[in-house]
Amino acid sequence: MKTVIQRVKSANVKINNSIVGSINEGMLVLIGITHTDTINEINWMCNKISNLRIFDDENGVMNKSILDIKGEVLFISNFTLYGNAKKGFRPNYTYAADVNIAKPLYDQFINTFKEKYKSQIKIAEGVFGEMMEVSLINDGPVTLIVEK
Repeated sequence: MKTVIQRVKSANVKINNSIVGSINEGMLVLIGITHTDTINEINWMCNKISNLRIFDDENGVMNKSILDIKGEVLFISNFTLYGNAKKGFRPNYTYAADVNIAKPLYDQFINTFKEKYKSQIKIAEGVFGEMMEVSLINDGPVTLIVEK
């Protein structure tokens, strides 16, 4: 499992010009799933995302998590995170899980995160497999790649 995590002032996702998910201060998380991902990667990533200290404390030091600031999270599925562009000019996506593997794992990831944290933070999401337009105001910019 691979994620790109961006600290944002706000973000939203549209499908066919309709907003399907939006957040204010928090994280935009792009999620890529590979063939070998399991519930172990899901649990590890949920814990990592929720406790990642990328928000400023009262001294301006990145020392607070999304839970600490009671921020918001927008999740977007993104198979192109597993694109390999080392050879040639057309990325190879053989490391991205097939939809029959990726969709159930993505759904399980979202459900696991919601079960653990929905009472503490707002959680929004895009729609798996859809063509989406994602807009954000990156804060910092703070952008991390986290992989398990």
